[in-house]
Amino acid sequence: MNPIKKDIRALTKQQLRDFFVSIGDQSFRGNQVYEWLWIKSAHSFADMTNLTKETRQLLEENFVINHIKVDVMQRSNDGTIKNAVRLHDDLIVESVLIPTPKRTTACVSSQVGCSLDCRFCATARLKRMRNLNPDEIYDQVVAIDNQSRLYFNRPLSNIVFMGMGEPLMNYNNVLKAIDKITSKEGLAMSPKRITVSTSGVPKMIKKMADDDVKFKLAVSLHSAIDDIRTSIMPFNATFPLKDLREALEYWYSKTKNRITYEYVVWQGINDTKRDVEALIQFCKFAPSKVNLIEYNPIDDGEFQQADQKAINMYIDMLEANNITVTVRRSRGKDIDAACGQLANKS
Repeated sequence: MNPIKKDIRALTKQQLRDFFVSIGDQSFRGNQVYEWLWIKSAHSFADMTNLTKETRQLLEENFVINHIKVDVMQRSNDGTIKNAVRLHDDLIVESVLIPTPKRTTACVSSQVGCSLDCRFCATARLKRMRNLNPDEIYDQVVAIDNQSRLYFNRPLSNIVFMGMGEPLMNYNNVLKAIDKITSKEGLAMSPKRITVSTSGVPKMIKKMADDDVKFKLAVSLHSAIDDIRTSIMPFNATFPLKDLREALEYWYSKTKNRITYEYVVWQGINDTKRDVEALIQFCKFAPSKVNLIEYNPIDDGEFQQADQKAINMYIDMLEANNITVTVRRSRGKDIDAACGQLANKS
């Protein structure tokens, strides 16, 4: 009996094959277990019905499957589903299923809490407790895929890393999770259907380009003027716009992929013509798209959604400069599932 059980999903397929050889069994057993863990998302060794009872018992004695559990599921009036997900150490993260007539999107978390300090985001008020493991990220996607099939009669179509945490501050685990999600030995989803959203960590954006990733990049920008951006996203003092822009230029030169900017317009903060002009200048070096996001208050009233006149000014000026712009309405506001609202209130 092994007193300290290892998380079996931390093992590669080859390590599983080697384990079975080391106990005098055949290596193909490792392939069978790997398939149960990733393609079939088995929650327990007892589920692995093509293994003998003795083999399952042996796995039980040596390993553990640290599976997530959807603790609380809330459904919004607009069909959005928010999950409070309990991890093996009893910490909680949140993930969201966002349905539209043509697609179902999973919004997943990458950290418990967040490494950054954006003042308009509820998640940033939770200190970062730890990074999520690749299997914990993967499990969120599997759970939402199951919910999509159950409630909307179709599989999950898209994934956005826009839940709790800064994905690029948990880079290795996020990439490992995406590898599993896109692998034929996992969920076999196209990387083109996955978007990783970052608040802007220049060194890691360059690393993504060097690593030749195939997923899409979104940048949570909110201002292209340094002092304004620093006032609402204090880490901008460490990673200023000049460095972010240089990293994005590098990203585009390597990938030739369009960059999406997530952008909230707030009253009295970034709702002037000067703000739009700065954004246009920032966008011009590469094909880009600006998502103007409806603001979701987080109780204290310091940040207020700009009026429609300011939004229209952004739309008109961006379009006049041939920059694609969309206005993204928030989903799941009534259950605190919208952008910036994930704070584990449950």
